Formats: sequence, C-alpha cells, structure tokens
Amino acid sequence: MQNITDNSERNMPRLILVVPCYNEEEIIEKTAGVMAEKLRRLIGEGSIAADSRILFVNDGSRDDTAKIIHSLTQSDGIFSLISLAGNCGHQNAILAGMMFAKDKADIVVTIDADLQQDIEALDDFISKYKAGCEVVYGVRNDRNTDGAMKKMTASLYYNLMHALGTKVIKNHADYRLVSAKALNALSGYSEVNLFLRGLIPTMGFTSDVVYFDVKEREAGTSKYTLAKMLTLAMDGITSFSTKPLHLIGLAGFIAVILAVIMCIVVLVDWINGKNVPGYTTLLIIMLVATGAILISLGVIGEYIAKVYMETKRRPHYIIDTVVWQEGRASDREASV
Repeated sequence: MQNITDNSERNMPRLILVVPCYNEEEIIEKTAGVMAEKLRRLIGEGSIAADSRILFVNDGSRDDTAKIIHSLTQSDGIFSLISLAGNCGHQNAILAGMMFAKDKADIVVTIDADLQQDIEALDDFISKYKAGCEVVYGVRNDRNTDGAMKKMTASLYYNLMHALGTKVIKNHADYRLVSAKALNALSGYSEVNLFLRGLIPTMGFTSDVVYFDVKEREAGTSKYTLAKMLTLAMDGITSFSTKPLHLIGLAGFIAVILAVIMCIVVLVDWINGKNVPGYTTLLIIMLVATGAILISLGVIGEYIAKVYMETKRRPHYIIDTVVWQEGRASDREASV
C-alpha cells in the first residue's frame, strides 16, 4: 500500500488490530468479542474504513488458542489469523503481525490479548493519527495493578535505560499505533536482537502519547515470566547503548589508580618498618577484584553474543499458516 497523502483517506484509515497470542485459550473468545464490538462501533461512526479487521498472531501456543481463533475466522470474517512455526517470542510475534499487515492497512495498532490495555483508547489513537502523527504510544497512567516488586523493578529499569541514553517511553509497553509509512521504514531494520520499545522511537517520525488505565486480568495468567522480562531488559540495554562497556573501562581505570595508591601505602609502611599482616585487606581486595572482573566479562560477553547472533542473519519468525479473507467488516455479522 502506498503512503497516504489524501486527507480524505487519512480521515478514514483502514485499521488492522494486531493481537499476539500465546496460550490464551481461557480469554481469547471474550477478547475477540470485545475487540470486534469496538471495531464495528468505530466503523459505524465513520472513524475507520469498513474493511478494517483484527489479526491474531498465534505465537506457537501449546493449548487450543489457535484452534479457537481458527474457528472464529470461519464464523466471522472480521477476524484473521497467522500462526508462527513455533514460539518466536512476544516481540517477534508483534513484528510478524505488523509486517504482514503493513501492505494491507493504513494504520496498525498492536495490543495484548488479555484485555488489560484499554481498548477504548483506540479513539484517541486514531484522533492523534488523523492530526498528523505517524506513531502513537499507549502509556499507562499508573502501575496500581502491579505488585510492589514489579513496580520497583519497572521504575529501576526505566531509570537505568534513560541513564544509559536509550530512547524508551516510561510505562509504555507494546500498545501503539504505527502508520503504513512508519511500518515501511521499520521493515528496513534487519537486526536480530529486537526491542521495539527502543527501536520505533529512534525512527524519528511525528509521534504523540495516549494515556490509559490498565485493567485487572480477567482470565489466565501473565505469560511474561521474570526470565522473559530480564531477557527483554537486557536486550533493550545491549541493543541501544554501549555505555556499559564504557563504564567497564572507567571502572578498570579507577581500579588501577587505587591499586597504585595501595602499593605506595604498603611500600611506605614497609620502609618505616611497620608490620602489617594485611591478610583481611588482601582477601577483600581479591574478592572485590575477582567479582568486578567476572561482571565485566559477563557484560562484554552479552555484547559479543549479540554480535554473534547478528552475523547469523536468521529470520525473526517463520509463518506456518495464514487465514485471511478479503471483504468489508461492516457487512459481516458478529458471531462471538
């Protein structure tokens, strides 16, 4: 699809809602019903084109998620499905949906399948787009639905990312609108280590923010385990900042200066005939130095691993099956 230049077309864009799914059988039918109702309402109001639709991305679910979605696509053409060959990860599933939709839509909105992100915020997303924005970020008003540990770690994470010079928007997950123009630009990025929250802001397109309230999860459990969150955090840091490497060099320089000072002190004490056993001091220095070396090697190893993965040039995902029906969503009856 060519970039939109006609104002009349921009005022009624074709929207594809991209919904990554992984083991969501407990809530996916309710999610489909809520999202279909919202899209039909927007179509009826003339906010979006009649052939707008919902695209579910099955990220290698091990339950009946794919079977349920496939049934939905057969009973209501507003739903479409792409299934990935295996579990490729949340970021890759989002990318798969966006890249599949970029030539079929004027705008794409990515949203999670758990109904925690407020679907009613779509009105504000679309308004921002019609006002000229190519990217609109959904930012949560607060973190009241999170536990104390999640709040603390999230705050530390965003502060650390900003300190390291990474362009991330605080409290923005992956609820965002991206225009076809921005999606075409994003398709030119071929890096394997994918961190969309940091990558999209670097493109420089006109953007804005929509604030929304996060709801309690109605069914199922979060698929973002602690290990996955730590991996995402590490990807964000190592993909967009080299400051950790610079800090290692600085720490090494400081350590050398301290070592020289310590040597001078010990030498002066020896000349003055002072008997300093020094066992405890030596042990502490050795432990601290060894720990610092291991941490430094670990950080350097992360960057080397990233370079290693980039050189392989493996695809982000492989699409296994596609269910897509052309037609006007407004002409179809809801069946969920």
